[in-house]
Amino acid sequence: MAEQTANEPDERVAPDESAERQEAGARTPRDPEAASLALAEVQDWLNRLSLIRDMVRQESDDHGSREDLVGRINEAQLLSHLQARVNRLHPADAAYILEALPRDERLVVWDLIDHARDGDILVEVSDAVRETLIGSMDQAELVSAAGQLDTDDLVDIAPDLPREVVEQVQAGLSPEEREQLRTALSYHEETVGARMDFDVVRVREDVALEVVLRYLRRFDELPPHTDKVFVVDRFEALVGVLPIDRLLTRDPESLVGDSMERETLTLEPGDDIYEAAQAFERYDLVSAPVVGPKNRLIGRLTVSEVVDAIREEGESDLFSKAGLREEEDLFAGIWASARNRWVWLALNLCTAFFASRVIDAFEHTIGRVVALATLMPIVAGIAGNSGNQTMTLFVRSLALGQVTPSNALRLFYKELAIAGLNGVFWGGIAGAFAWWLYSDTPHGMMLGLTMMLAMILNLLVGATVAMAVPMLLQKLGRDPAVGSSVLLTFSTDSMGFFIFLGLATLVFT
Repeated sequence: MAEQTANEPDERVAPDESAERQEAGARTPRDPEAASLALAEVQDWLNRLSLIRDMVRQESDDHGSREDLVGRINEAQLLSHLQARVNRLHPADAAYILEALPRDERLVVWDLIDHARDGDILVEVSDAVRETLIGSMDQAELVSAAGQLDTDDLVDIAPDLPREVVEQVQAGLSPEEREQLRTALSYHEETVGARMDFDVVRVREDVALEVVLRYLRRFDELPPHTDKVFVVDRFEALVGVLPIDRLLTRDPESLVGDSMERETLTLEPGDDIYEAAQAFERYDLVSAPVVGPKNRLIGRLTVSEVVDAIREEGESDLFSKAGLREEEDLFAGIWASARNRWVWLALNLCTAFFASRVIDAFEHTIGRVVALATLMPIVAGIAGNSGNQTMTLFVRSLALGQVTPSNALRLFYKELAIAGLNGVFWGGIAGAFAWWLYSDTPHGMMLGLTMMLAMILNLLVGATVAMAVPMLLQKLGRDPAVGSSVLLTFSTDSMGFFIFLGLATLVFT
């Protein structure tokens, strides 16, 4: 780890990576479509492999051992070419391919991957796919794969590993690394502490920039995303940061203290990772120091972890809005996938029955004016779409911290005004169309007026629910996006039917 300081030249520097790790390490991707092209190529080879194996089985039954031997030689050659291809891929591209393959083909490719790369790829794959890969490995393979990783990467996959594997890997770590792993695992996965990088470069403010440059040249490579070095005092307390551009452009004889920035954004291990991500976006940060008690520097948060957090939050919101409990392996078993979707489907079924009971309560009114049955979905659908627009904007604003107790009421009134305006405008259009459509009936004009008023009221209901549900979920400590769309649809459908049929009952009876 790069935790020594520039004025302590006799201390160790970051250890050299082994030749094996460098050979098996990540290759720099040069084509943004490389993963898609490689996937198509791997799928083609897997299809050819399947054909060869079918031919081997058939020829073995029909002709005997000679044809079987030829087939197996062809199979071995194809596997060799496939192995060479997948081992040339960047770990992220290899993970992409594994996620896009059915389970049986995925395990074929996984077995071909160089074991020295297993750990890097396990970090890159999704949680659901990682579970299947880990399940196919024995304890020795898991220990070897996890032992290849840095502490911050090990933290990412440790919750998915068997406890005995984690304990065995910990036993092989240095005391410093073991303490870092214990510290990172003690924090919730959505905090900065669980995602911080312990690989930091520290210097003292009373040394010259030339000394710092000589110190950095002792490293084989700097930690990823090093845009600044951290300046600490003799108690390891952070006193400032030295941007790399200043280090390279200022007079080499000047002191670090004269070139560093003393005012800098700092994070604490318990900070919410998504709030930290907002700070990175707002201030265009590449890295930020993480400090503990007495401002002691304990690590840093990098933009790569922030991007991962943003992606995970986006995926989580997407799954939540769709009513999925968790991320799902695209090729998971039918039973497991079905169970993942049951919770909100069950709720949808209940809400649908409730809406049907609302309609049944007005059966007499519908019997008198059959046109009501054809117009009801319009009232519910428009309010649902309008409410979804409001909810999307509101959930995003809550996530960004833009909605506060001081402005929430003002936003509430604004959205109600927008819903009312849309109700008058689009309700008027819908009402006029309904009047024209049923102008040859005795109830044409009253149908149009009823529909317009129902749309105004239901759009107001939709706007209210779209704001109230996310805020209530947030106050309860839940994700504002979880189930919000389901509850909104339930409200606009049930209330839309109730309002429209209730008004019709008053008008036509």
